[in-house]
Amino acid sequence: MYIINSRGEQEQFSLQKVERSARRVGANFKLAREIAQQIERKIYNGIPTFEIFKEVKELLNQAQPVLGLKFSLKQAMRDLGPDGFAFEKYAGAIFREAGYAVKLNQFISGKCLSQYEIDFTAEKAGILKIGECKYHSQASDLMVDQEIALANYARFADILQGKFALSKISQGKKISSILITNTKFSTRAIQYSECSGVELWGWKYPFNKGLEVFIDQNKLYPITILPSFKKQWADLFNQRNIILAGDILKLNLERISRESNISLAVFNKMTAEAKTLLEG
Repeated sequence: MYIINSRGEQEQFSLQKVERSARRVGANFKLAREIAQQIERKIYNGIPTFEIFKEVKELLNQAQPVLGLKFSLKQAMRDLGPDGFAFEKYAGAIFREAGYAVKLNQFISGKCLSQYEIDFTAEKAGILKIGECKYHSQASDLMVDQEIALANYARFADILQGKFALSKISQGKKISSILITNTKFSTRAIQYSECSGVELWGWKYPFNKGLEVFIDQNKLYPITILPSFKKQWADLFNQRNIILAGDILKLNLERISRESNISLAVFNKMTAEAKTLLEG
């Protein structure tokens, strides 16, 4: 049986892949196997992966609603778009929750070039990370390739010799480069970055310590994961720094409803969904 992936390519259906996707969000072995078997009975040659995704999510919802919510994480990160700025803010929010002092969109000097625009810096306890974000809003199987890894390291190497970095180093700061994506890294991008000392953080990388694992463990889900959230509100929420699902629980809902022209009932529904997700 063949399916059509998000790039429009044909690939063989994998029962194990469906099981793993259910297990990733917390389904036990028995539930994951039952879901995979139900999917296997329903699929047909040429079924697009988004239909399989939709069916798996529905089955998880029926079993445990919190699992259905978590299953939407990859799509929720794609929905942060359409451009990469929202993903940069999301990455910054994650580092802040991890105890870093974060600055977005910094202009930093190098040796060869006087200025580089950096997506973010994250600083904590003698550590300074120079962060570069690579975001894809379309196909989830697009990868960050070696060209991006090469360009990232070349920029970082020049920054290390510039006034900004030399000043931080003189203060005892350890400076490192980190490349973050909501998708995966190619094998060559991984090989080069590991060799050059660049930290990579993306979907399922590092193994068992990928971005999705950290998000699940620390419940740092994007606001876009909530079913009641609509994509046309993305700019509005970004402008108000409502980035994480947990941010909705800190709001004065009546005031934000008046200011945004979004009904209070919708905000109450999002609040209930956030509690299900974060307390489950």
